[in-house]
Amino acid sequence: MEKILVGLKRVVDYNVRVRVKSDGTGVETNGVKMSINPFDEIALEEALRIKDRGDATEVIVVSVGSADAQQQLRTGLAMGADRAILVESEIAVDPLTLARTLKAIVDRDNIDLVLLGKQAIDNDNSQTGQMLAAIWGRPQAMFASQIDLDGDKAKVTREVDSGLEVIEVELPAVISVDLRLNEPRYVKLPDIMKAKKKPLEQTPLANLGVEHGTVIKELGFEPPEERKRGVMVDDIAGLVAALKDKGLA
Repeated sequence: MEKILVGLKRVVDYNVRVRVKSDGTGVETNGVKMSINPFDEIALEEALRIKDRGDATEVIVVSVGSADAQQQLRTGLAMGADRAILVESEIAVDPLTLARTLKAIVDRDNIDLVLLGKQAIDNDNSQTGQMLAAIWGRPQAMFASQIDLDGDKAKVTREVDSGLEVIEVELPAVISVDLRLNEPRYVKLPDIMKAKKKPLEQTPLANLGVEHGTVIKELGFEPPEERKRGVMVDDIAGLVAALKDKGLA
């Protein structure tokens, strides 16, 4: 296997408390710390480990979005990726458009394996990997907690409701990763400096022959209701009465 493609999405850092804009049109991002989607970071770590074992020759990271996403791509390069691709789009793309964009890069760069996070923490769609596999006509293995490569095949352990499931897919393939697959490496300052010299390609979405479609329409955003104070009860009878008052029993 030669090339591994890893998708990196720019999202609000998971340590930041998410705030909805006052007009309800989206999530506030101005002045907010942005990071690589945590699941995508795990996917990149796995790709780098595969390369470190000698099972791949090149790791490519790609992001679709505004010029600000260069920051996350540079972080991916600092982790150890060989080169980066920024597909420029000032408008947020839906999962289907993203899958079509990745397919265009897969065809152009002759990718052997695509590793993605199982979902993004901003919208939790968990759709892009499955759509890419369908468009590409290649096998998929979603929610991987362990990946073992053997020649042109990958044995993937995935977590399901009943426990663990082990499946085998032929490469090229699309694999999405879960939290327990690995722990991403810490980026050191020398690696950050080296990353500045690594190639970062910027290309408009239209240059890949992908039209910007909008299948999902977001009507509005609102924060969840504040958690109400609990009620102290003295006994079981009091508990049952309190549940009845709330219409829960």
